[in-house]
Amino acid sequence: MDFLIPVAHAQTSGAAGTSSNPLVTFLPLILLFGVFYFLMIRPQMKRQKELKKMVSELAKGDEVITNGGLAGRVTGIDDAFLTLEIASNVTVRVQRHAVSSVLPKGTLKQL
Repeated sequence: MDFLIPVAHAQTSGAAGTSSNPLVTFLPLILLFGVFYFLMIRPQMKRQKELKKMVSELAKGDEVITNGGLAGRVTGIDDAFLTLEIASNVTVRVQRHAVSSVLPKGTLKQL
């Protein structure tokens, strides 16, 4: 069984030549975090900020689409809720955060 010993010595001597610098060890992890931040986290934070600004600037007469797909004109605004007119004499109350986008004026035909 002595023929296995030189092979074992050869394997351990190759591992001793690697660098033990902590920066080199964690560099791939740091680069991966940087890529995730710039490609995923930062754009999502920007979208959330824009959505919060849009919801805070809603006013009567704005035409909006909700997350559920309802399209209507804002007829009343409360702290947490909006009143939307989705058809003639048909109004619904939805949460402000349910608004997904504001449509340009005149997009919806006369209700």
